[in-house]
Amino acid sequence: MVIQRIVKPKTQQGKRVLESRGPKLLENNKKTMVMKGAKTSDAVSKALKDLYSMKKPDAVMLSKRNEFRPFEDETPIEGLSSKMDASLFLFGSHSKKRPHNLVMGRMFNHQVLDMFELGTEGYKGFDSFKNSKTAMGSKPCLIFNGTDWENSLLYKRLKNMLIDFFRGPVVEKVRLVGLEQALTFTLSEGRVYARNYKILLKKSGSKKPRVELEEIGPSFDFIVRRHKLGSESMYKDALKVPRAIKPKKKKNVSHDAFGSKLGRIHMQKQDVKKMQLRKMKGLKRTRQEKLAKLKANKQAKSGQDSGE
Repeated sequence: MVIQRIVKPKTQQGKRVLESRGPKLLENNKKTMVMKGAKTSDAVSKALKDLYSMKKPDAVMLSKRNEFRPFEDETPIEGLSSKMDASLFLFGSHSKKRPHNLVMGRMFNHQVLDMFELGTEGYKGFDSFKNSKTAMGSKPCLIFNGTDWENSLLYKRLKNMLIDFFRGPVVEKVRLVGLEQALTFTLSEGRVYARNYKILLKKSGSKKPRVELEEIGPSFDFIVRRHKLGSESMYKDALKVPRAIKPKKKKNVSHDAFGSKLGRIHMQKQDVKKMQLRKMKGLKRTRQEKLAKLKANKQAKSGQDSGE
């Protein structure tokens, strides 16, 4: 039995580092590790550099080459994940058997959750498009084209990981001018076409602007060569939401299709005959009706007296 030691910080800086890496109700932005393999092609090197610049400032690029084989041994990557406090990684390599190779994956509790080996083709980087780029750290609009994304577990997990990888910082609201970048992933016949566009808002003569897309790179196609999916139990644990941040359900409150708030009130049984209703002139008795009712009451009373 191995007893894990509790590491106590010796300085205030060490204490702050341990607190930042500790569990929180609202986690920090996910950090990405970008790593090179023992051999990389020019296309893979450019892809790693461009994707690293897209992920800034929540990314770290390791300059040292690594003899990793992620699908054979995950231990080195899990160790670096714990050291760097990173939950996403991107590994690039090149060989005769698997040319222009990118391995994209994510961690849960510093253990590999999902991992995909992507074979890239036709890579075009930022330098292939001579135009202005988007600001660093901008939140992109992610678009997935094709019905195959929902037809198999493999592409469902791949879509989920691409969202996790490129979604940027978590925000509650985004203003229209803040939408500067659009990432599209089109799946067709087992091949994914990834394109990056800059969103241009032009004058249209009305309140709503005219939207145009300008390709800024990177642009590449890829296929899934190998993959490793986490177990259902591990995936379920990764999706758990703490009770403290779950929205409390309000009883007897609902919303209709138009967004109107509807409420249900529970009251005790009431006698309608004794309820004080609003007096309306339209329901008021006329003079003739009052006299007729008074005459009928007198006749009924006189009949009772004679009977006695």
